[in-house]
Amino acid sequence: MNKITLLIILIASSLITLSSCKSGSSDKNIVTLTTSNFVDETMKGVVMVDFWATWCMPCKAMAPVLEEIASQTKGKVKVGKVDVDANGPLANQYGIQAIPTIIIFKDGQAVETLVGIQSKAALVNALSKYVPLQ
Repeated sequence: MNKITLLIILIASSLITLSSCKSGSSDKNIVTLTTSNFVDETMKGVVMVDFWATWCMPCKAMAPVLEEIASQTKGKVKVGKVDVDANGPLANQYGIQAIPTIIIFKDGQAVETLVGIQSKAALVNALSKYVPLQ
């Protein structure tokens, strides 16, 4: 291969990597939470909040699980994501020291915290303490 072909391949792979590392979620069932909307979005009902970062590989591994739960519990549980790099005050307020950290809120109050990668079963089990899922 010549230098131009290698350069094109390098640029293309970089663009693909950048587009896959976008913040927030591509899932329409997941709410992007920020310091400006957090209180309103977590005030009512059961809300599962994922504190994460774009550079965090375990956070990326959790994303499909969260998207599946968001889809399957729509109307019963709200699923939201907080980018800790963009929303440091929220991460500080909830004492986030490791990511991913998932906090379940019920009517605005934090009721359960799970730190690290969690299985779908563990998350569903935690949520079922606060809302009937069947």
